[in-house]
Amino acid sequence: MDINIHYAFLPHTDPDKSLAFYRDLLGFELRNDVGYNGMRWLTVGPPDQAMAIVLYPPEAEPGLTDDERRTVAEMMAKGSYARITFASNDLDGTFEQLQAADVDVVEEPADQPYGVRDCAIRDPAGNLIRINQLA
Repeated sequence: MDINIHYAFLPHTDPDKSLAFYRDLLGFELRNDVGYNGMRWLTVGPPDQAMAIVLYPPEAEPGLTDDERRTVAEMMAKGSYARITFASNDLDGTFEQLQAADVDVVEEPADQPYGVRDCAIRDPAGNLIRINQLA
């Protein structure tokens, strides 16, 4: 079998803030910017990788009731709805750059009991981002 990760989906609450975070701060490239019915989907990814993240408006999720949409919004606001893990060859240097940019820091770089060194931040929508140190 030959399987690769192609897209991961993360919700956004403000496409312009998300674009500034992922493109301007993290250095991802903007691959697609699609508007439809007053909403906006952004596809971003590292310039040297095929895998991409689709940042989508959570209100576009099909089949949700109004109560469920409110629950999603509440979970996003608490940072408990979506998450992704990145990796860096220089975790401490990456963290210093993110901290200098005044990102929402959840956890400073630390050696975890499960065998990785990582840190945690939140993107503008509250999505949890863990960044692992590559060995």
